[in-house]
Amino acid sequence: MTTTHTPRPVPPRVLKELRTADDAGRPLAPFTDEEGGAPLRCCLRHSEPGERIALVSYAPLRRWAAETDADPGAYDEQGPVFIHAGQCPGPSGTAALPFTNAHRVLRRYSADGRILGGRLVEPAESFDEAFADAFSDAFADAFADPEVAVVQVRAVEYGCFLYEVRRA
Repeated sequence: MTTTHTPRPVPPRVLKELRTADDAGRPLAPFTDEEGGAPLRCCLRHSEPGERIALVSYAPLRRWAAETDADPGAYDEQGPVFIHAGQCPGPSGTAALPFTNAHRVLRRYSADGRILGGRLVEPAESFDEAFADAFSDAFADAFADPEVAVVQVRAVEYGCFLYEVRRA
């Protein structure tokens, strides 16, 4: 079962706020990424060597809950994400599944902000149709549950938020 799901980057309005003070109240501390490879949540791609980026604290569920009048309760958490230090045009093209080169967890949340479970998606030797189908199947499975309102894609190794997919 293959379905299309759209990854959502950190919205431009939120990026503007995070560049003033992050969700932990800290000011932006930009730096030049000499090596590249940082997963940028503003444009859903890896940074290039020499780009100006920043590591900020971000509370994705808290911000989603504020938009939807949900109460995330104890599931409200903040964690580190990389963003461009300055204006970013957002994602380019139609890259449907960014950051799929490692173990990922798809964490499910209800409309009232409760966690409903998760699913591990394991990487393939190379990105191929079978691996894309594994992600699509995991999203389809998540949204087959009518209680699921939003799914967060997170890195397994550090638990970092990568992007979200919302119920259409």
